[in-house]
Amino acid sequence: MKISEFSPSHLNEDDVSKLLYEGIEDNQQKGDLIFVPGSSKAAEFRLPEAIRLYQEGRAKKLLLSGGVKWPGNEMTEAEMLMKKAILYGIPANDLFIENKSLHTKENVLASMLVMDRMCGLENISNIIVVTAPFHMRRLHLTLLTYMPNWINYSLVCSNDGSTGKEQWKQHPYGRKRAFDEAGKIIDYVKKGILIDQEM
Repeated sequence: MKISEFSPSHLNEDDVSKLLYEGIEDNQQKGDLIFVPGSSKAAEFRLPEAIRLYQEGRAKKLLLSGGVKWPGNEMTEAEMLMKKAILYGIPANDLFIENKSLHTKENVLASMLVMDRMCGLENISNIIVVTAPFHMRRLHLTLLTYMPNWINYSLVCSNDGSTGKEQWKQHPYGRKRAFDEAGKIIDYVKKGILIDQEM
């Protein structure tokens, strides 16, 4: 069944599990860079996972993406992530930021230029992607839709405490996030914003 064949108004738990979590796993490959899109909680959940991967030697560079300024903060998501990464001891010359994007599609589009300037898109063969579990499918589909087709992805979900594959059904906030996200993905596919895929 393709994503476009699901109905957002008739989704059940099995549909949501398929749409968001099936086949999402870390293939343990090394990457040319670690890509972290921002969010209000990215510094709390996504960044530590990205740092762990960097420290394990999975990739030598981090690309932090996000131009949103959350209430009470003068810095963009990417600037905040960079500041915290430096506090974790990551050398500034291994950190790259994209701070114009306002949503997932822009995270990918705006980061392509940064990646090209970092090392040339033609030289990138694998990107390690770090985001929240509920967000990974949409981000992966966005990468597959807009990035060059020779690039592969290692998908590493951070633990946000509520939207993980084994958590979301038991967690009221996780359930809402998961059902909303599944509906959003179907809508974007039907509008042609994201490529359709067999689930």
